[in-house]
Amino acid sequence: MGNPTAFMEIPRETPPTRPVEERLHDWNEVYREFPEPKRRQQASRCMDCGIPFCNQGCPLGNLIPDWNELVTRGHWRQAIEALHRTNNFPEFTGKVCPAPCEAACVLGINEPPVAIKLSEIGIIERAYAEGWVQPRPPRRRTGKKVAVVGSGPAGLACADQLNKAGHTVVVFERAPRPGGLLTFGIPDFKLEKHVVDRRLDLMRAEGVQFRCSVAIGKDVSADDLCSEFDAIALCMGATAPRDLKTPGRELDGILFAMDYLGPQNHVNYGDLPAGVRHVDARDKHVVIIGGGDTGADCYGTALRQGAKSVTQFEFLPKPPPQRADYNPWPEWPMIFRTSSAHEEGGTRDWAIDTRAFLDDGAGRVRALRAVRLDWTDGPPAQRKFTEVPNSEFELPADLVLLAIGYAGPEKRGPVEELGLTLDPRGNIATDAQYMTSMPGVFAAGDARRGQSLVVWAIAEGRKAARGVDLYLMGSSDLPG
Repeated sequence: MGNPTAFMEIPRETPPTRPVEERLHDWNEVYREFPEPKRRQQASRCMDCGIPFCNQGCPLGNLIPDWNELVTRGHWRQAIEALHRTNNFPEFTGKVCPAPCEAACVLGINEPPVAIKLSEIGIIERAYAEGWVQPRPPRRRTGKKVAVVGSGPAGLACADQLNKAGHTVVVFERAPRPGGLLTFGIPDFKLEKHVVDRRLDLMRAEGVQFRCSVAIGKDVSADDLCSEFDAIALCMGATAPRDLKTPGRELDGILFAMDYLGPQNHVNYGDLPAGVRHVDARDKHVVIIGGGDTGADCYGTALRQGAKSVTQFEFLPKPPPQRADYNPWPEWPMIFRTSSAHEEGGTRDWAIDTRAFLDDGAGRVRALRAVRLDWTDGPPAQRKFTEVPNSEFELPADLVLLAIGYAGPEKRGPVEELGLTLDPRGNIATDAQYMTSMPGVFAAGDARRGQSLVVWAIAEGRKAARGVDLYLMGSSDLPG
């Protein structure tokens, strides 16, 4: 340990954000630079625990104490080598991961946890700046061809690993650019797209091929894919959105969150495809239904577009400020959180049930009617609610965004064409090696486990890659 008492002497510190009045006028990331001495100081708070629960909290099993120690001592090159052993894309997780590792940090039992993400993003950005991240094509090719369907974090991780194993990898993406939700889901103020493009360029230089604007099941059949490739990995995500059966749902001005966020990223790129509708919230009363990360992304986007008002509703009650007794460490803390978008204005409200969308007389939404709910205390699975008497209210709404989650992968396309077995939740079922009910066809990421985190998608992609490699070669040196 660089400083055995640092966790007692140094308070947790993270990068400051740019002023709200500045960042609301652009789409750049909200955080300022953080000096290297402070990064090393924060890394020194790591206690080098006998049992590092942070490793277990991280779906990738990142070697967190190892690279925190290297950062503390200024050994940045060794740190990136340690980080890349378990994580293909630390620049993504370092920016958008909610950090389950920090939730599991032993120091977090009674003090603010180690700023693990701060070390992670510091390591990879230093590595890029120093030129240590260079294309490393495989020394030999196996002669096997693998198709990866979907270029989100799961697909990219799977492709990256299979390419390292020497297979010829082609990634199919129905959008005009690769990256999946990294490119057309997460707003630029959380993840600037040059960060994604930088990694994609590296993968291309290493031999990974990308075929964009190709929808499997429409432009290319799944059968043709099976004929052309030795194996297929389905990493299409869980893109079937959950909907509401609320009266008035059919009104114009009520959109799914991704139908709102994706086109804005296209506009920022300057390549809005023909036929794709871009919705501008300027001078509109915006209501977001759903209190998660996607809802927060809509929140920050609407504010940047110049919305007249932004309100975010959550069906569940407001979380407590600290862990409840039924939510002990090292479980993920179900506590109240404020994202950078929530600091920029607007209103959040909890325990709200939307009962109807109201028509302006011309087929557009003008308001919504809702009621307040009274929830019992206790673990989420045991809570019950009742309607608060006489709590009904109306709220102006020119634009309503539904951010209430996803119902699994879209069934049209390869899932239906290949007749794949689904699990009880509607996700693609696989065996322990991530192979589906059809031999040679694998699945990973949200398409297999349901809507989840970027870090889980990367972990899934890596595991599926090992399964594919094992299927093709009979053995695999890829980590599981």
